[in-house]
Amino acid sequence: MSSLTQLIAASEPDAGKNFLLTALSTELDGWALFLDVDGTLLDLAETPNAIAVPQLLPANLEALSSKLRGALALVTGRRLDYVDQLFSLPSLPVAGLHGAQRRDPDGRLHSPVETPEFGQLKAELVADVAGWPGVLIEDKGPAVAAHYRLAPERKHQVEALMQRALARAGPDWTIQHGKMVFEIRPAAADKGQAVLEFLKQPPFAGRQPIAIGDDVTDEAMFRAVNRLGGCSIRIGSPSAASEALGYIPSAAVLRDVIAASVS
Repeated sequence: MSSLTQLIAASEPDAGKNFLLTALSTELDGWALFLDVDGTLLDLAETPNAIAVPQLLPANLEALSSKLRGALALVTGRRLDYVDQLFSLPSLPVAGLHGAQRRDPDGRLHSPVETPEFGQLKAELVADVAGWPGVLIEDKGPAVAAHYRLAPERKHQVEALMQRALARAGPDWTIQHGKMVFEIRPAAADKGQAVLEFLKQPPFAGRQPIAIGDDVTDEAMFRAVNRLGGCSIRIGSPSAASEALGYIPSAAVLRDVIAASVS
């Protein structure tokens, strides 16, 4: 697929967009698409529950999945049930909680069990931040996130709080840094591993992977597809800190590309 090599070598601002448009209109049996949700398909919002799903996006995702013969999956930090609530696409393959949860193409579900001790830890975190206006604790079942987008001055306090909580949680959990958020999640999986698991199964098996994300949480996904000779695309501006091979300027532009590919 020479267009991939051309993308890697390209310096034009629209290289990532143009590559994706071409990939989604040609050689469709050769590509597998893995998409992050927040900041990638959807615009970021001030609070986790304030994000909005554009009206046509679910239908466009469903049409694109059909066009790719099912080789499209969402790979997100959100819980699987929340993703289904957002998009109402219950048969779509999804990796949730950064890969700790997974719904395979055949519908099989994989999910860690939340322990009573972890439930108590989450309750303590809610109490700990009660006097910190703007800091929000998001209960994600077997994971928990502390958002400080509304209180950026609390970054170091929030990080220290979550590091102490991680020490109490034990070796089965790890801390995940993201955009204005620290998250304690199961340590057994990440987004890159989730992509590799999907690629073992039809209809993903034997295809070249394209991974699209916007945050440090997506770097594991980028590294995985790069090692396989696939393509990683970051939403936002080029960054030396990212291993993405290409860039698309915004979630809105990505949604336009998806819409154009199924029109």
